[in-house]
Amino acid sequence: MRALLATARGAALEAAADRRALASQALAMAVNDGVWIVFWVLFFDRAGDLRGWDLDGIILLQAVLTTSGGIALGLVANARRIGTLIVDGGLDPVLALPASPLGLLLLRRIEPVNLGDFAFGVTLFAVAGHPTPSRTLLFGAVVAASATLLTGFLVLTGSLAFFAGRGESGELGFHAMVLLGSYPVDVFAGTAKVLAYTVVPAAFVSTVPARVIMDFDSGQALLLLTAASTVALAAAAVFRAGLRRYTSGAVWTRA
Repeated sequence: MRALLATARGAALEAAADRRALASQALAMAVNDGVWIVFWVLFFDRAGDLRGWDLDGIILLQAVLTTSGGIALGLVANARRIGTLIVDGGLDPVLALPASPLGLLLLRRIEPVNLGDFAFGVTLFAVAGHPTPSRTLLFGAVVAASATLLTGFLVLTGSLAFFAGRGESGELGFHAMVLLGSYPVDVFAGTAKVLAYTVVPAAFVSTVPARVIMDFDSGQALLLLTAASTVALAAAAVFRAGLRRYTSGAVWTRA
């Protein structure tokens, strides 16, 4: 645990070393997220609703997605880079340390630009998510589950590089998750909707969490918790299995 805390502290200090760059990168991402919200405002002004979703629902969905994305892509940024690190031999530095290799790897890098996602999502919920004490607690809980699932999915797909010898799977998984998670799952039909609940579980990153906040249902909440736990456990298991096959690349650089 001490090694993990020290790793996280080191990553935080490095990210904060150039505060001006940190602020500018985070602000740029927040502005980008804001443009997406403007699109939805204009859309609902003309369309009225979208298969049962109104502007308030979409705002909650986007708040959950950007906040959890900020955690998974910003605070544990190496989740997205697992495949590349495996192929390039970039796991060597963490294998020599007395702690969980996966935990050290995830905490080793913070991506400042994606911290803008986190700040934007929290602000969006606070300003337009109609926060109450109960809704705020629910928001925190579903964001934690969403971020866990997203991180686990990125680790799981990235870990396929242990077996395939190529690092693109993690990046492909990321883009698939963002594409499906940026919209309510109800806009999809057939195969795409099935994929959003199974192979690429984007529905549990944005749609289901937003539903839990809008109209709490214990069944939906349990389903979200189960999905997040399952993906996280599967990711850890695949990473451990792949680690047994890992061949050092003798690359002693910052992961």
